[in-house]
Amino acid sequence: MVAHAYTVAFEGVEARSVEVQCAVTPGLPAFSIVGLPDKAVSEARDRVRAALSALSIALPSKRITINLSPADLPKEGSHFDLPIALGLLAALDIVPKDAVEGTVALGELALDGALVPVIGALPAAMAAAEEDRALLCPRASGSEAAWVGAAQVIGADSLADVIRHFTGQSPLAPSEPGDTTPARDTPDLRDVRGQERAKRALEIAAAGRHHLFLVGPPGSGKSMLASRLPGVLPELTAAEALETSMIHSLSGLLRDGGISRARPYREPHHTASMAAIVGGGRGAKPGEISLAHNGVLFLDEVPEFPRAVLETLRQPIETGRVMVARANAHVSYPCRFMLVAAANPCKCGYLTDAGRACNRAPICGEDYLGRISGPLMDRFDLRVDVPPVAFTDLELPPADEGSAEVRARVSAARDLQSARFADHDGVLTNADMQGPLMDAFARPDADGKALLLKAADRFGLSARGYHRVMRVARTIADLSGGGPVLRAHIAEALSFRVGQT
Repeated sequence: MVAHAYTVAFEGVEARSVEVQCAVTPGLPAFSIVGLPDKAVSEARDRVRAALSALSIALPSKRITINLSPADLPKEGSHFDLPIALGLLAALDIVPKDAVEGTVALGELALDGALVPVIGALPAAMAAAEEDRALLCPRASGSEAAWVGAAQVIGADSLADVIRHFTGQSPLAPSEPGDTTPARDTPDLRDVRGQERAKRALEIAAAGRHHLFLVGPPGSGKSMLASRLPGVLPELTAAEALETSMIHSLSGLLRDGGISRARPYREPHHTASMAAIVGGGRGAKPGEISLAHNGVLFLDEVPEFPRAVLETLRQPIETGRVMVARANAHVSYPCRFMLVAAANPCKCGYLTDAGRACNRAPICGEDYLGRISGPLMDRFDLRVDVPPVAFTDLELPPADEGSAEVRARVSAARDLQSARFADHDGVLTNADMQGPLMDAFARPDADGKALLLKAADRFGLSARGYHRVMRVARTIADLSGGGPVLRAHIAEALSFRVGQT
């Protein structure tokens, strides 16, 4: 007796189809699982046996072999419990084989037969839709998977419910998508006193997804400014929300089946390891740069991060993808994020404060910021000195503009970019422009071109720096209504790149 069930194995954000082949044959009683299972998958035989026993279903005194095909693909996770149980039930003619074969299943079994939620329901539903199959999963994961819409999702509370569903005794209703998770309350930009230049840089960075570097003494408001960036960013589009949620689903970060339209904001501590930032560890899981996909990655006290960790950011910043290569896994994750970094000007933090002069200046600052390599620093589009705020400024009334007003301008600029790049795959914002697109959309007028060439020669801009100034100028023009790039736009873009720390 041989039966087939289907599930998925995860490779990055991709869910690869796995056929669960179950054979019940004469021979010495045994229950074996083959096909490169990890420890969690190998232990499924005990969970499945106990769950079936709880339903008063006795396994025959025969040899039971479960093959997970393709056999050369590593299988990891407890979500293989349910498809193994379904394959076994179909082989024993307890449930119809054709119904099982038309379903992609995933779920962990408790010893009493209850179904335990698992990660990855969202990408599994997309894989099921591609194969024109329904998805069967724990009810707690069903509302998450139902967001795909292209596949029918059946959520069950227990293995007994699954058996009654397949035998027609008590069919289960399809799951409905969970509620959209409301955007968290973010601090308002109106709370920041002074720092008008830094606020302007924040607005430009948000409008074009440009990378931002903030330098200033302790207490000047660098972290305060960065924490208000989510409040000025527009909501995720439907496609971006689904793409981002797939990564969060694999990391177990989705709550109650809801998908958030708020852009991710990740702020790892400087003690985080390379695997935590870039991705890796057991199963090559996504790191902080992938969890920040379509959002913001904020690195506070960036010189304190290990240099090797910082250097690994260079390629993902350019390509928007990261390849996590390990001995047993090569996994690619998307990571199109906005990098915001903050640093003190020197180790003590008071290099630029005349009232508390650093006694090791200027060597202290050179050594401290020198921990950030030139190639990485060259990838920051905007560099801003954040001066200390006077005590008298703290008593000033709130600014006239808050996050809502800035977000309206940022959203309008993003809408212009969406229309501009509608026919160019993979280009969403001005920061993504390359080659011919630069000539078509970011070329300044004659006066602006002359100023840019003069500044490039005077300050020794690299080719990357030259083009990044053009991209920032294009964003500044978009914030002004979307007209051509003028000399004034080039001048402002240059002011945020040259002459800064």
